[in-house]
Amino acid sequence: MTQPLATPNPKIPVDAARLDAAHAAALNAYVARNPGSAAALDRARRVLPGGNTRTSLWSEPFPLCIEGGEGCRIRDVDGHVYVDLLGEFTAGIFGHSSPVLAKALADAHARGINLSSHTPYEVELAERLCARFPSMDRVRFANSGTEANLMAVTAARLVTGRDKVVVFKGGYHGGFLTFGGGGSPVNVPFDYACLPYNDIDAATAEFAAHGDKIACVLVEPMLGAGGCIPCAPDFLQALRQLASEHGAFLIFDEVQTARMSEGGAQARLGITPDMTTVGKFFGGGLAFGAFGGRADIMDHFDPSRAGSLPHAGTFNNNSLTMAAGVTAIDTYLTAASLDALYARGETLRASLTALFAERGLPFRVSGMGAIMNIHPDSGVSAEMDRKLLALLHLTMQERGYYFAARGLMALSFAIGDDEIAGFLAALGEGIGL
Repeated sequence: MTQPLATPNPKIPVDAARLDAAHAAALNAYVARNPGSAAALDRARRVLPGGNTRTSLWSEPFPLCIEGGEGCRIRDVDGHVYVDLLGEFTAGIFGHSSPVLAKALADAHARGINLSSHTPYEVELAERLCARFPSMDRVRFANSGTEANLMAVTAARLVTGRDKVVVFKGGYHGGFLTFGGGGSPVNVPFDYACLPYNDIDAATAEFAAHGDKIACVLVEPMLGAGGCIPCAPDFLQALRQLASEHGAFLIFDEVQTARMSEGGAQARLGITPDMTTVGKFFGGGLAFGAFGGRADIMDHFDPSRAGSLPHAGTFNNNSLTMAAGVTAIDTYLTAASLDALYARGETLRASLTALFAERGLPFRVSGMGAIMNIHPDSGVSAEMDRKLLALLHLTMQERGYYFAARGLMALSFAIGDDEIAGFLAALGEGIGL
């Protein structure tokens, strides 16, 4: 398992004045190149707060407005084309166009949508998910990873009769379960114990003090929004043991890490939780979430049982998503394809680390498989780091490569050797410092 962050390499010292000048020049160039995106934001501001309905997409001075895409390339309203290294924040694993998925959706639509009852499609998707994940005896569908995590945690609290939820700093489990920067004011008001990630001693102490009150541990096998920090395997194994000893449920949020192998990160690590949540790409490009786990937990949702837990949702089993999900699994999300994608990501991350060292660039990279994050590493100040990352982001966009302003990259199946070679060559040109 790769360490959370590579050991900092010897770097060329960052000159603050040169950084300020390069950052200002990159901002000005961005504004000049993208008048259409600026105009699109102005229009959006009339009906959306700040022109935005998804906070993670915001970046200074304004985000690009993307009008279309095909394969691993996207096109903005000003006509610029980019190699998309972001992959819809890990959800866009198929690339931006798939005749196979388009046909599956068209066929499902032709058979009828919003069918008002059970359909054959949901059991086909459920069978495939339960066969993949070691922890899933039963599964229920939702419409996002956020919903899936909320339902999993709620189930743990109701089944155990306990209130406390153990989470980790930097964790992101959806818009209402966010624990970066001390938590979010819109979080669901559960009783949280927010612990340091990869800290076995802190988890052990929390269970020693409050083990009889802990309903569940909710953890990502790799912090995603928290900077792509991989777990230490012994940390997850310790959580497995602590939860078992104290009668709590261990929940793996694999909404992102399910791509790490056919059975997700849990199969790759050999650690089986009590419940698992997934989402993103298992809907074949449509909105999707699912939570599953041991039969004795999930059967509390059996509506034929007295006192069962309710879980409604008009679109939980909508035929379009079910059909797209089945086709996505059978066509794309095979063991061989996911293993190859994992290896491609590992190779790219090693290449980035070597390039940063060779060029003395003040960055490092962390991640697991085909999900990774570039981190600024000035060694001087948070403000200098912020400008460094912004400069890298703006410079690489000007050269035709797109990733998140926070440094996140998530490779899709559509990314090939040529795109990776081009990206590394563009990075090798430096950032004007």
